Amino acid sequence: MTEVLLYIAGVVVIAVGVVLSIGLHEVGHLVPAKLFGVRVTQYMIGFGRTVWSRRRGETEYGLKAIPLGGYISMVGMFPPEKAGRRGRLMQPAGTVGEAVEEAVEEAAPSRARTASTGFFSTLVQDARTSSAEQIQPGEEARAFYRLSVPKRIVIMLGGPFVNLLLGILFTGIVLMGFGVYTPTTTVASISQCVVPATQARQTCTADDPAAPAAGTALRPGDTITAIDGTAVRTWTDITSVIRASDGTPVDLTVRTAAGATEQVTVTPRTNRVAVTDRLGNVVRNADGTTRTTTVGFIGIAPTQALQQQPVTAVVPAVWNNVTSVAGVIVNLPARLVGVAQAAFGSGERDPNGPISVVGVGRVAGEIAANEEVPIVSKAASLIGILGSLNIALFVFNLVPLLPLDGGHVIGALWEAVRRGFARLLRRPDPGPVDTAKLMPLTFAVAILLGGMSLLLIYADIVRPVQLF
Repeated sequence: MTEVLLYIAGVVVIAVGVVLSIGLHEVGHLVPAKLFGVRVTQYMIGFGRTVWSRRRGETEYGLKAIPLGGYISMVGMFPPEKAGRRGRLMQPAGTVGEAVEEAVEEAAPSRARTASTGFFSTLVQDARTSSAEQIQPGEEARAFYRLSVPKRIVIMLGGPFVNLLLGILFTGIVLMGFGVYTPTTTVASISQCVVPATQARQTCTADDPAAPAAGTALRPGDTITAIDGTAVRTWTDITSVIRASDGTPVDLTVRTAAGATEQVTVTPRTNRVAVTDRLGNVVRNADGTTRTTTVGFIGIAPTQALQQQPVTAVVPAVWNNVTSVAGVIVNLPARLVGVAQAAFGSGERDPNGPISVVGVGRVAGEIAANEEVPIVSKAASLIGILGSLNIALFVFNLVPLLPLDGGHVIGALWEAVRRGFARLLRRPDPGPVDTAKLMPLTFAVAILLGGMSLLLIYADIVRPVQLF
């Protein structure tokens, strides 16, 4: 019963943290929008049916039935359609799409130009109409599209920036408050053979050469205090010498578990080992495989001790998280194929691959319910998960596709480029970019994101990531 309650508690902590992270993300959009005078009609957490709302001033604040996202509704997101045609010698087409559209209109009969071209044209026009209807008489200047490019960028980056700050905060709490398990100079285990990191197995075979340390007086529990007469303080001090001494004997000064001091000589041999960071974590390639290197090897592993980190360790840890998430996004198609193969076949889930909110909640529940994990480590793990979630939200929302924040930023930057060239060439201001024309792309991206979410949720139910 206790295990079930702890599991539920872990899920609830993550669920509340996700809702708060989404809510604060939208606050990151809301605050600058109001400061710049944009009329914000809604601030909502979730999607679907509204379960609670309350109006404060001109903005309705509320919660919806499916708390897997959020939004603020700003009036005038799309500019009105341009009236009349531009003179070709006076203004360039705003986008490649506009140039193609103008060429098609030139060649098409007048009836074709005035008739509806189907679903996507209706989608574009509905977006423009809805945007125009939200603007109240006399408040045209409060439309989002009328803001300067820098102000629009600030509004759209406000949400991801809040997630970045939360990611830094949660990461700082884990590293500086709880600490992380760090390799010590005490030996935890000694390998009996040399197995390259490219091999998936952990057991020895008759063909494997013996590990250099296996035939020495080294024992688990011994602490290495010096190497080649130089005192060591960290595990890296030891491995850096061993890895550079392939075929060259090294002298280890060892303090045994009984308190005696001994000298042990061992000759490293070549092996392919996993690359690790300064905290001992395995470094992954962009495709999720283990990064390896060829170095000197004697076959010893360190014990791990919880150690608080300095403030200077926070930003590098966050950056590593950012690059890791970016790598997953860049390789997302291949990663999703792996998820589908695991969900509908007999494959195993990649623990470093994409995961849904359902999967994150499941992982949190398993951590909280595991009796072998100390309570301090459970708390640190849950806070670390929230930090990673916010970093993922930060990176994902920067993807330059509508309806994500990065798509709006790219649209604003393109407008700045157009207007800059117009000023440089002494041409009339081309006006705001008609982002409503990108509604078909937005629609397609929304469908893809929805399908991806459903696949990940299904996989996290039938074939979850295994931690223990």
